[in-house]
Amino acid sequence: MSEEQESVSFEEAMRQLEELVEKLETGEVPLEKAIQYYQEGMKLSKVCNEKLSTVEKQMHQILNEHGEFEAFDVQEEE
Repeated sequence: MSEEQESVSFEEAMRQLEELVEKLETGEVPLEKAIQYYQEGMKLSKVCNEKLSTVEKQMHQILNEHGEFEAFDVQEEE
């Protein structure tokens, strides 16, 4: 992920992705712009997927070997 992509929150990436989808769904976007929006959307989708994967890994680490819950920290990406 680029530094710019790492700095965006999951929620912000989703918001941007939803905006792009809305623009594309109008059907009034020139082809060149539609391709650009699609590429941006794919990058945002990748950012969201990577952030979700990170959270999933953190959730798997909640349980220790004995099946007991352990304290864990979810750190905001800076």
